[in-house]
Amino acid sequence: MNDRLTPMKGLLLDLDGTLYHGTQRIDGADILIRQLREWKLPYRFVTNNSTVSPEAVALRLQKMGIDAEPGEVCTSAQAAAQYIANKKPGASVLVIGESGLIEAVEAAGLRLADEQPDFVLQGLDRQLSYERLTTAVRSIHQGAEFVLTNPDLLLPGEGGLFPGAGSIGAMLTAAGGKEPTLIGKPSKILMDYSLHQIGLSAGETWVIGDNMSTDIAAGHASGCGTILVLTGLTTRDNLEYYAERAGCRPEIICDDLHKLISYISVSIGI
Repeated sequence: MNDRLTPMKGLLLDLDGTLYHGTQRIDGADILIRQLREWKLPYRFVTNNSTVSPEAVALRLQKMGIDAEPGEVCTSAQAAAQYIANKKPGASVLVIGESGLIEAVEAAGLRLADEQPDFVLQGLDRQLSYERLTTAVRSIHQGAEFVLTNPDLLLPGEGGLFPGAGSIGAMLTAAGGKEPTLIGKPSKILMDYSLHQIGLSAGETWVIGDNMSTDIAAGHASGCGTILVLTGLTTRDNLEYYAERAGCRPEIICDDLHKLISYISVSIGI
């Protein structure tokens, strides 16, 4: 049981591997969100995906029968744009990314720029060209700060694995000679952004996810409680391996979402 002294007042929920696999809802995900709403327990869906808008994320969840509103979604794109806006309001930004990242930049009051940008902001870009990479590398060498939305090296998809934003980031790091500021999990920047959106402190909030190296590590980095669900990447068989790689352990482990619901119910005194 939970031996933390702080109460459970809010949750930050991972998506892929925690609530769904691809387009398939994980058993109990719809019930979990329905119960959280019934209990009036605040939560946010937190994703490293920088390619889509909160509206698109919410729609995807809705199509799987999981209640969701755009305002409940926190993406690495939003957190990255806010990070830049906080450092330099109205900054010029060269974006290597897709529509979700571009929309987040514009919503934060930043300016898109291909020449002499203040920042190079990079996420996943599946239409990336060598010319665009060259522009980004030259901008970094000219002094632009390099910001990376998320470190995921590989993405699962139909037919196998695909290079992720982290793979593009590794290339820009090597060619640009500058380490990026990392926004997404396991960085605490995305978690701090999500905590601000939910209006709670880290000590009042728990992170729930299936990945030790991203979700659980990010929870630890931000000072939140952590609950590992064995619904995705991590299983009982590989738990020790991933715990060693992540360098941390969750406070709580739940085998499935139904057991998670029961644990939350006890924790909030229902």
